[in-house]
Amino acid sequence: MNPNIPLMSFAAVQQLSAAGLTVATAESCTGGLIAAALTEVPGASAVFRYGWVTYCNEAKERLLYVPESLIEAHTVVSEEVVAAMAESAMRQSGADIAVAVSGNAGPTAAEGEPPVGTVCLALCRRAAQRPMHTETLLLPGLDRRSIRERVVLRALELLCDVAKG
Repeated sequence: MNPNIPLMSFAAVQQLSAAGLTVATAESCTGGLIAAALTEVPGASAVFRYGWVTYCNEAKERLLYVPESLIEAHTVVSEEVVAAMAESAMRQSGADIAVAVSGNAGPTAAEGEPPVGTVCLALCRRAAQRPMHTETLLLPGLDRRSIRERVVLRALELLCDVAKG
């Protein structure tokens, strides 16, 4: 495991707690690693509400209510889909913040999907002036584990940033 993940997890939990904020996760290619990183920290129960691992499209549709038409129009690896995942996770969990991720960690890309190393993230915050942040990471040439670890670190960084204000 990347040694920075426990450090960033600790920082995220501490900063979220200090800000009085709660968080939910909706994960696809990371398979629950963001939730696991957060809940590894003692005291995480003060900030962590829920986590969804919606690895297949059906799970995104049934559990997070992402419209099938949105997935068809933009592919599952898109900022539009992760934004819908984050909004649903925040709404369903009652958390102040939700982070969502979907991407292609390899080893191959399906036809019509973005290339391996393409990962989209979204973070939304309840009642914020700018409630949604989305971004696409391009991590070509990395192996599956490295892609997933980079995405977890970026999600934790985003949580720290939003907790700081």
